[in-house]
Amino acid sequence: MPSESSHLKTEILAGISTFLACFYIIIVNPAILAEAGMPFSAVLTATVLVSAFGSLMMGLYAKNPIVVAPGMGINAFFTYTAVMGFGLTFEEALGAVFWSGVIFLILSVFKTREKIIQAIPAAIRHAVSAGIGLFICFIGFQNAHFIIGNEATLVGMAAFKDPISLTFLAGLLFTAGLLIRRVSGAIIFGILFTTALAWPIGRWWGDASAVNFGISTLVNFSGVLAMPDFSLVGKADILGSLRVAYIPVIFVFTFTILFDGISTFVGLSEASGLKDPDGSPRNMRKSLLTDSLATLFAGLVGSSSGTAYIESAVGIEEGGRTGWTAVTAGLLFLPFMFFSPLLSIIPSIASSIALVLVGSFMVIPLTYIDWKNPQEALPSFLTIVLIPFTYSLSVGISFGFISWTVLLMLTGKGSQINPILAVISLLSLFFLWI
Repeated sequence: MPSESSHLKTEILAGISTFLACFYIIIVNPAILAEAGMPFSAVLTATVLVSAFGSLMMGLYAKNPIVVAPGMGINAFFTYTAVMGFGLTFEEALGAVFWSGVIFLILSVFKTREKIIQAIPAAIRHAVSAGIGLFICFIGFQNAHFIIGNEATLVGMAAFKDPISLTFLAGLLFTAGLLIRRVSGAIIFGILFTTALAWPIGRWWGDASAVNFGISTLVNFSGVLAMPDFSLVGKADILGSLRVAYIPVIFVFTFTILFDGISTFVGLSEASGLKDPDGSPRNMRKSLLTDSLATLFAGLVGSSSGTAYIESAVGIEEGGRTGWTAVTAGLLFLPFMFFSPLLSIIPSIASSIALVLVGSFMVIPLTYIDWKNPQEALPSFLTIVLIPFTYSLSVGISFGFISWTVLLMLTGKGSQINPILAVISLLSLFFLWI
């Protein structure tokens, strides 16, 4: 049997892998929220604080190998809808984030979110896992600039002979080979190998200007030290955000993070087998409380909502099974309050490899869906395809809920509809409508 030290080594390597798969949020979140008028450096500090707090709490309290950090998508809603659309100041938007965290906390304390998860049909749970797998795979290909925009077909493949595409493919196949050979830390080695391969781009061959903000080189060193900026801590306008006109904003924050979190926990548990004896995701109540407090904390320190990260699947695939994976990743966030420039060394084509490969593992639960039964197959299919096609976990799972409920009603099986699922379906309709 493996020794305790070997288990800990596996958890640490898994934590490093997860961190490398999601460290991009340290740069991307500030870039998006800065467009709402928030200081980039202050949002970066807040992002690190939320990521470290949420991940450490998830590891030490909920004992799950899942990273918690400011969510992608909800940060765009914060900037482009709440601030630019509804006209909230960023301080009021932070207050709305805080109140959504309070609502999460209340729902978690009264086990409402656990009841919601238990009401989700098993087929939809399997579909969510597969949909997330396709979603993060798509994100990986997109971040690697292997899949690009196309005016005629919306998306298309970049030029195969392009140095960036060839380097990405070489790193992808190299890492896949390591995984097949069951090399410990395969994803980490793959990321480092791809970074080394990408170093010549823009120096000895090729040009990355079109995909790297006008910078010809893909791997860049921009310094070591940057002091943290705590100017956003305590800036949330908690009372100002309670205006009647802002209630829809709080609702969308609440609904989106609620179902993003549920989707992530369900998807990861289905793909990894991390479940309690009753079949629900492991330590769900504590995990949901962690998710809630991370969102509340985010509003107080100056960031958009915190949520569980689907990229945690990278560490789980590396063997992470306990809270030490999340603790390792959480601790790795902290130094980058001071050393954030070092993150620029690892290019997106390197970190994206992990997302593509892990996405392939997350579609395994598809085999558990009864595809010959239209009641299971159709809602599952809608869930699977709409998560990546709409670029939204919430939209995909909402259509899964709605279609499942409507099909039961149309086929005269309304008595089989779980009352909680019926309420969720109505809320999903409202969410899609607004």
